[in-house]
Amino acid sequence: MENFFTHLTWLQALGTVLGVAQVLLARNNNIHNYLFGIVSILIGIWVLYQTKLYADIVLHLYYLFMSIYGWLYWKYGRQKEETPITYSEKTEQIKAVGIVIACFALMVYWLRFYTNSDVPIWDAAVSAFAWAGMWLMAKRKMENWIYLNISNIISIPLLLYKELYIYAGLTIFLFIVGTSGYFKWRKLIIDDTSGQPAQA
Repeated sequence: MENFFTHLTWLQALGTVLGVAQVLLARNNNIHNYLFGIVSILIGIWVLYQTKLYADIVLHLYYLFMSIYGWLYWKYGRQKEETPITYSEKTEQIKAVGIVIACFALMVYWLRFYTNSDVPIWDAAVSAFAWAGMWLMAKRKMENWIYLNISNIISIPLLLYKELYIYAGLTIFLFIVGTSGYFKWRKLIIDDTSGQPAQA
C-alpha cells in the first residue's frame, strides 16, 4: 500500500511539473503550452482514477480533446491564420454559462446514480467551470481565466480533502498564474490595439 501511494505521489509530481510549464506558456500566449498540457492530462487521468474522482477524469478527457482543438485553433483559426486574443461576445458568454449549467447538472446526476463518488456536487462544480474555461481558452478568449480560476477555488479544498496535496499545491499555483494571466493577456490586447508590439 505504501508503494502504491508513493507511486501516486511521483506521478502527481511529474504531472505538476508539466502542468506548471503548460500554464506558464499559456500565460505568455505561447501555443506550445498544449504539448505539455497533453502529457500532464494523461498522467492526471490515471491518478484521478485511483482516487475515484470520476468527474475530474471526464474533465481531463475533455481537456485532452480541447487541447488538441485549441492547438489547431490557435495555430490556424478560421481564416487559416493565427487567432488573436479577444474578449467574448455576448453569444459566447451565454454559451459559457450554458456549458457550466449543463455540465454541472449532467455530472451530478451521473456521479450520484452511476458511480461510488462521495463528493458528487463538489466534483461536478469543479468540472463545470473548468469545461467552460477550457472552451474559452481554446478560442483564445480573455474570460477563460475567470472560469478556470473559479474552478481552481472550488478544487483546492476538494484536493486537500482527498489528500492529493501536490495537486492541491499545483492548483493554488494555477490560481495565482491564472490571475496573472488575465492581466498579461489584457496588456497584450491593449498593446495590440494601440499598435505597440505585444511582448509574450
